[in-house]
Amino acid sequence: MAKHTRIGKTELYVNPIGLGTNAVGGHNLFPNLDEEAGRELVRTGLAQGINFLDTAYVYGLGRSEEIIGEIVKERGNRSEIVIASKAAHQLNGNDMVLDNSPAFLKQAVEESLKRLQTDYIDLFYIHFPDRDTPKDEAVGALKQLKDEGKIRAIGVSNFSLDQLIEANKDGYVDVYQGEYNLISRDAEKELFPYVTEQQISFVPFYPLASGLLTGKYNLETEISEKNRKRPQFQAGVFEKNLEKIERVRQIAATKGAEVSQVILAWYLSRPCIDVIIPGAKRADQVLHNLKTLQIQLTAAEIQEIEQIFPL
Repeated sequence: MAKHTRIGKTELYVNPIGLGTNAVGGHNLFPNLDEEAGRELVRTGLAQGINFLDTAYVYGLGRSEEIIGEIVKERGNRSEIVIASKAAHQLNGNDMVLDNSPAFLKQAVEESLKRLQTDYIDLFYIHFPDRDTPKDEAVGALKQLKDEGKIRAIGVSNFSLDQLIEANKDGYVDVYQGEYNLISRDAEKELFPYVTEQQISFVPFYPLASGLLTGKYNLETEISEKNRKRPQFQAGVFEKNLEKIERVRQIAATKGAEVSQVILAWYLSRPCIDVIIPGAKRADQVLHNLKTLQIQLTAAEIQEIEQIFPL
């Protein structure tokens, strides 16, 4: 069993490898999703010691939350599982609009509680900033819900540094979730100094850069239409990234490990990162990610990886 780590200044203690569940019921995000495979990967993760599940309303418009609620209920150990969810998206006819208003966030938490079949959510994030709501007012609504015992910790996601500072005006923000990986390290300059100073835990999404940092790509690999638009897969950039990944593969080989496991272990060496939430579509990928915990990187290896992917 992995040693649990505390998320920032919260009272949440988790296995440092969590599970991102956008492929569990996220039919609007992935074509041809198999719900049973999604259930199986959550069950496998929980059985193997993962206790932190990251979901959101927008993953299947509530379907991901419903599936997680069913599985947690069947296990009967709610207090041992830390659930994070998020809201900001509202269906307005066929359009999806962003809303951070206190009224919307309070309603969104009530609806999430029902779908998750629980009376509290461990960590609740404002998923995306809207244009109009003052961010400290939005967070103030979550603080009320925290005081009522409906949520245990407050998070914001995808906020700019200025929005985060406004949101944290009263010191209520516990967790920040944003894009961060070895290929895109901008957060180190923009956000890390502030979150470190404020004891806000940073949870990275896209930690494996849409699959590129798994090490599964080579020059012959077919790149999907979706990934072709991402900067790390652009011609010229892609080839350079593959060369860097090969250098990490050499470090991984000395440990009998995979590239992705070494990279995930590197993230956990960052002082403001307590937990990572790699997604998975199959149960074997969950087991693969968990092997990260067996990897000990030396100070020299941490520095070498940092130099392979310079800021």
